[in-house]
Amino acid sequence: MSFFSKIFKKGPEFFLALDIGTEVAKALVFRVDRGEAKGHIVGVGRERQKRGNMQSGAVSDISGVIETCRIAIDEAIKNSGAKKVKKSIIGIAGELVKGSTTTVHYVRSKPDSRIDLPELKSIIQKVQEKAYERIKSQLSWETGQDNPDIRLVNAAIVDVRIDGYQVSNPVGFQGKDVSVSVFNAYAPMIHLGALQTIADELRINILNMAAEPYAVARSVDYDDILDFSAIFVDIGGGTTDIAVVRNGGMEGTKMFSLGGRAFTKRLAQELRIKFDEAEDLKIKYSLGKLGGDINARVEQILKNDCLVWLSAVELSLAEFAESDQLPSKILLCGGGSALPGIKKALMTSEWSKNLSFSKKPNVSFLQPKDVLKMKDETGELNSPQDVTPMGLANLVLDAVVEEKVMAEILKRVVDNIQE
Repeated sequence: MSFFSKIFKKGPEFFLALDIGTEVAKALVFRVDRGEAKGHIVGVGRERQKRGNMQSGAVSDISGVIETCRIAIDEAIKNSGAKKVKKSIIGIAGELVKGSTTTVHYVRSKPDSRIDLPELKSIIQKVQEKAYERIKSQLSWETGQDNPDIRLVNAAIVDVRIDGYQVSNPVGFQGKDVSVSVFNAYAPMIHLGALQTIADELRINILNMAAEPYAVARSVDYDDILDFSAIFVDIGGGTTDIAVVRNGGMEGTKMFSLGGRAFTKRLAQELRIKFDEAEDLKIKYSLGKLGGDINARVEQILKNDCLVWLSAVELSLAEFAESDQLPSKILLCGGGSALPGIKKALMTSEWSKNLSFSKKPNVSFLQPKDVLKMKDETGELNSPQDVTPMGLANLVLDAVVEEKVMAEILKRVVDNIQE
């Protein structure tokens, strides 16, 4: 029996999902009732970060972030009516958070024998060792450090096939060719250590840390998971997080340091106004609350920045386009996605011609109602910026219904590698 299963057998319990954004810290308190694979969001708290607290999705002032998170969490707990909430899931973002799916193909010497647990563990061990070295090498090249100290944020088995046939648990099956694909997200220890310090000061127990693009991509229920393919784009204050899902499996994630804050800075510079005034102006522009002349001027000021952002998206997707055609469905979320120029830029045909899309991209927004396993009982979650913390909460539910044998083996392998 898994740790999460033991938790939920106790009956209703409250949990915390904490999204520590560059601009805003968001806290959700949710309840899970016994025997029900659905979360009930009963408390919401938000608090804007002070300047200097965060930089490109990473913590730069631990004490400042602690104070901001404390306010958001206290508000969420107060609104929820819960006496206390100690167990939490925390999101992690930033351009040095690397996520990719690694596949190992394994030819069995005795295809007529049945696959047992030791053999399966050995295969998964090979996958994880390969993934660790690959991501470590990538971070070493990007940071200039010979031996960067990285840790696994989260891991999930996304595909298992025996002689080409997909199975959820290969134990007991016969066959010659076995392939196992595992999604892994790694982050530098300095980032994880900062989050752990914040959690310790706030006296909350971290059940899990999760790469936010992974959480967003897992938040949506697919009618036919084997046919579902999409590109998820989460635009926050300091970063844009991208996740590519093909045929129901997570292929990988990319993050780059360009988000809503860059557009605010541009407005502040061009209009010679304070940052807070520019932020307020940007929000009104996104909501369509500006007059004709000022609306047109803001659109013109931000046009080139939207194209720069689009170039970064194109560059991030280029690697995924090398192996296969890109999914045509693009799903947007995050506070920065509300900027009108973002969707308009993605709808242009020029940029997509440089990539191998299956067909012309179709751009739409993720909404809180799309996170089907999380029911908002507060009425406060009503925009794409609320999807990310809801996706984090959704991962706690996923831990209950996932295949226990595979999950437990993966956990043991990960623990051994990181010791």
